[in-house]
Amino acid sequence: MTMKGWMSALVVGSGLALAACNPLENQPVGNASVPQPAKAVELSRYLGRWYEQARYEAGFQKGCEAVTADYSRKADDAVAVVNSCRQGSVTGSLRTAEATARVVDGSNGAKLKVVFFWPIEGDYWVLDRAPDYSWSIVGEPSGRYLWILTRSQEVSPRQYAALAGRAKALGYNTDMLRRTQQ
Repeated sequence: MTMKGWMSALVVGSGLALAACNPLENQPVGNASVPQPAKAVELSRYLGRWYEQARYEAGFQKGCEAVTADYSRKADDAVAVVNSCRQGSVTGSLRTAEATARVVDGSNGAKLKVVFFWPIEGDYWVLDRAPDYSWSIVGEPSGRYLWILTRSQEVSPRQYAALAGRAKALGYNTDMLRRTQQ
């Protein structure tokens, strides 16, 4: 086979592999009209630990409890991402996934591109956040994923209801939210 033939086979094979493992195919849409992020995000204030309070369930997070996301600045101005969860229960075995994120130019810091393994990248949009960065609502353009994050590990039922209400105001179907056990 010629070099051109090998390259064509590689590109087609890679495309088929990616299509076969595309998590969006079976993921229901919870918001058919995702809004653009409305508030600028100061990355230095967003860095640190976040606790997941609720999410749209996705295959890659199946069975995850005690979910955290840690963001820190890398030397090249990228963001190091470490997502962690406990499998099956808050005391289950620890699973982690590391990634690198970059702020999308012109997004006021509210949109990032995240790469867990090259060349696959995903969108991370901070759709809403508290003025003091104590909570954020994160989604992406397809409306299939949604996360409610807080700086506090535990939130009161009243605080959770207020955050779910904000997600609903952004057009999300809050009946699809799955509470995360912390």
